[in-house]
Amino acid sequence: MNVNVRRRSYRYVGPADLKAAVGPGSGGHRIGSAADFTHWIAERAAAELLEPFTFVVGMDGVLRLAPRRSEHVACADGERVLSAGEISFIREADRWVADDVSNQSTGYCPDVVSWPAVARALDAIELGHPSCFTHQVVFRRCPGCQECAIVREDDFVCVFCGSDLPKEWNVDAAPPYDRRC
Repeated sequence: MNVNVRRRSYRYVGPADLKAAVGPGSGGHRIGSAADFTHWIAERAAAELLEPFTFVVGMDGVLRLAPRRSEHVACADGERVLSAGEISFIREADRWVADDVSNQSTGYCPDVVSWPAVARALDAIELGHPSCFTHQVVFRRCPGCQECAIVREDDFVCVFCGSDLPKEWNVDAAPPYDRRC
């Protein structure tokens, strides 16, 4: 795989007011080791574990986790990321594993090729995981109306204006807009 693709980073492209609301230290919980994860997961209530969590992989390659309804930009302390999305954990025998991982982040709109960054972050904390995103979201910016769109069922047509969407990821090709993907 091309080194540039593996190290692609994503800037926040969501609503400016959400990024402006990010305060110092509001980021997600940094999970730099297996012990960090064990401590963090032990503090979660049973009801919390029934929903996926918000995650980002920071530019340092480390996983950050926050409650599901947290904004990805807050989880990332407003910084660029290597990937972002939602993640669920289950107990398998005597250990925790990541069983469902998506790149669903309308604030960063990461490409599906960001999976290796997620896998490396999970491997670093010794968490089992799937071999790819279990739910892949394909984000594109429309060259016609500049809206950020989600491609569904390989239909690369903008739902806002009907223009053809590019086959290659291009969300960061335009300035951020006060709209969500």
